Amino acid sequence: MKIEKIETFFVDRYLVVRIIADDGTQGIGESCYWSYPKAAEATIHAWESALQGMDPGDTEHIFNYLYRYNGAVRGNGVGGALSAVDIALWDIKGKRLQAPIWDLLGGKVRQKVRAIALGVGGDTPEACAESAKKVKDQGFTALKFTPMSKNWPDQRYGSMIKLGTKMVEAVREAVGWDFDIGVEIHRNMKPAEAVVFADSIAKFHPYFVEDPIVPDSVVAMGEVGDKFRVPLAIGERNFGVHEFREFAQLSNCAFFKPDIAVAGGITGCKKIAAIAEAYHVKIAPHNFQGPIATAACIQLGTSSLSWDVQESSNENESPRVDMVDEVVPIVDGYYIPSERAGLGMEFNEESAVKFPFTPAEVPPPIAEDGSVALK
Repeated sequence: MKIEKIETFFVDRYLVVRIIADDGTQGIGESCYWSYPKAAEATIHAWESALQGMDPGDTEHIFNYLYRYNGAVRGNGVGGALSAVDIALWDIKGKRLQAPIWDLLGGKVRQKVRAIALGVGGDTPEACAESAKKVKDQGFTALKFTPMSKNWPDQRYGSMIKLGTKMVEAVREAVGWDFDIGVEIHRNMKPAEAVVFADSIAKFHPYFVEDPIVPDSVVAMGEVGDKFRVPLAIGERNFGVHEFREFAQLSNCAFFKPDIAVAGGITGCKKIAAIAEAYHVKIAPHNFQGPIATAACIQLGTSSLSWDVQESSNENESPRVDMVDEVVPIVDGYYIPSERAGLGMEFNEESAVKFPFTPAEVPPPIAEDGSVALK
């Protein structure tokens, strides 16, 4: 079997890659470089001539070959492209061997993967509490939300800390103690602010505090982690085993948040999961993407001991539900892994016509003094 053709599709803002082998076997993958998906797409096509003729079963070799292509160029444009290609190759491998990917990775270490609900929040404690009750009623046992109002750049330090603390308190009261709360800061705080805020909400026992500061420096993140009395979660913007190795050694984190569609696909993330296991770190992957990336996560989560909670967006709504023939189902707050070969789904090409490319533009907020605020 040889790689014959590589195709890319945009469904809204989701970048899908399809790799076709010379026997007609097709594999699909997804890239998460969602702010600049055209860069990832261009990188994929830059590799096309090099990939043609390779055996798609040589996933480890191809991963390293592309990672070192053109002189070890780094960045998430490369990571997003490599991840999409790698997921597609694993899909082909599973179809070729007529087995789910989790079976090829060592079989099941769990029968289902716990989902953590996204989309919870509001600008007031009351709105946050009401939103949290809804996801609990849907059967979830965990949620993640941002305890900051939309106008946070204009808030004074004391007001920001006080409001955020009240939001966390309101959510805890709404869902009770037999429920896990992840707190997402979206890199909006400076180190000193993050430490004070973490101390303020520690009594509500958050499951983790995610991305309290910008991920520009592993050393700076480590300084924050050393002062935290709550679990630290980091890594959604990072790529490859080397960056996560440094996080494990220097950050004092409790959770890795790799995005399988930017951090290295299945090949890269199974290595990250092994690092996590060695350091007693849990995996709670970032997943703000489409159903193909979710399926790849569930394949790894089913077979990886360090996997913990899986971020969950509603995939029964358009355009996600239109992208594939079957999304991974959630039953009583848990993802149920597919028994179908490969990823367990097929790409619906018509979705690319129905939902043309829509670029994601998320400019950083501007503070009241005209400067760029953190994001």
